[in-house]
Amino acid sequence: MKKNSAETPQVDRGVMYHIGLKKGDVAPYILMCGDPGRVEKVARLFDSSKKPVRHREYVTVTGKYKGIPVSVMATGMGCDNTEIAVVELSQIVDNPAFIRIGTSGAYSKRVKNGDLVITTGSVRLENTSTYFVCDGYPAIANYEIVLALLSAAERTGTAYHLGITSTAPGFYGAQGRDTPFFHPRFKDIPDQLAKMNVLNNEMEASTLFTLATLAGFRAGMVCAIIAERHKNRFISKKGLATVEDHCIRTGLEAFVTLAKMDKKKKNGSYWLPRMGI
Repeated sequence: MKKNSAETPQVDRGVMYHIGLKKGDVAPYILMCGDPGRVEKVARLFDSSKKPVRHREYVTVTGKYKGIPVSVMATGMGCDNTEIAVVELSQIVDNPAFIRIGTSGAYSKRVKNGDLVITTGSVRLENTSTYFVCDGYPAIANYEIVLALLSAAERTGTAYHLGITSTAPGFYGAQGRDTPFFHPRFKDIPDQLAKMNVLNNEMEASTLFTLATLAGFRAGMVCAIIAERHKNRFISKKGLATVEDHCIRTGLEAFVTLAKMDKKKKNGSYWLPRMGI
């Protein structure tokens, strides 16, 4: 893959225009989140870390977790910010692996506040990805990362679900929320998606999965459930802190497992159960 092309803006000496990072600043295992405050919570769990890099809304910390080189980046909310992050990271990191650690609302009645959802694929309700692929192109998570997340969730002991997520291009109208001045065209979006066995909704994953698949990278996601949409019930402040911590630790532990899986593989191969971890 050609890197640092003329159409990828740079500030100076290979520093990416939006994320403010250059080659060597970012580890190959990358956690992604929307909230900059979550970066600090992740970095506290690192064995060691470098000084945060802040540029525009992007905040990045690189360090080590249980000896594994890991970076965590906050992108801000939305698929447009995610697109910029993935495109620019691809210019400075060889073969990156991404795990999004996000917050999410549940559409399925069997998914409760405080649970985790590990995503196998996302419904592409956003249009950022359509500038790269056709409407029918699937947004799927990498199977190795899904397995690593499942293993990590088992170890952390958190209630979790495995299944399909939807990715919306906004928080209010795109998710069927009716407000005093703004009324969505499709108020029944949550019910319709729940009938399709879509477990939850968030605002970044389908673009992340699509771009990763296009480039041959690996990507996955684990979300903390903080709202039950069918009851219009949000999680408590204490519950939010707990499930956010579970989500962060699941993402970090998944990279520990993924690193072990990668060591078992030969060049260009896929991990198989017979290889062990």
